[in-house]
Amino acid sequence: MKLLKAEMSDLSSILELQYLAYQSEAKLNNNYSIPPLMQTLEEIKQEYEKGIVLKVIDENRSIIGSVRGYVENDTLYIGKLIVHPGHQGRGIGTQLLNEIEKVCPQPRYELFTSDKSIRNIKLYERLGYVQYQVKQVAPNLKFIYLEKNR
Repeated sequence: MKLLKAEMSDLSSILELQYLAYQSEAKLNNNYSIPPLMQTLEEIKQEYEKGIVLKVIDENRSIIGSVRGYVENDTLYIGKLIVHPGHQGRGIGTQLLNEIEKVCPQPRYELFTSDKSIRNIKLYERLGYVQYQVKQVAPNLKFIYLEKNR
C-alpha cells in the first residue's frame, strides 16, 4: 500500500470508488441521492483544483482509498474520506486523515458525517476530533460537525 497525492487522471477512479464506498452511508440513511452519490466528474475536478486530493493504492496500483480537502480562513475542510469496502478496518482511513493534516497543516481541521455513522464518528474522535455542531439537513438526516485544533 502506498499513500500519494492524486493526479487529475485518477479522478474518475476515485469517483467510482466514492460511489461504491458511500453505498453503506446511503443504506444507513435510507437515502440513495446523497451528494457523494450524485457528484459528477466535473464537480470532483473543481474540488481537485480548489484543494488537495490524496489516494491510497494497493500492490496492483488500484485506488483503494482517498480523502480531499481545501483550506479557507486557517481551517482545512476535510471531505470524502473513502476506503474500498473490502479494505475497511485496516487503518487506511486513519492514515489518510493523518496524512492530509500533515500535508496541509492548519490551526484547525473540520469535517462532518451523518449522525448515524457511528464508526466514522468513533474514528474521528479517536484521532482528536470533537463534535461541535449538529445540523438537521433533511427530515431523516442530521450532520455531526467535528473539529480539531492544533
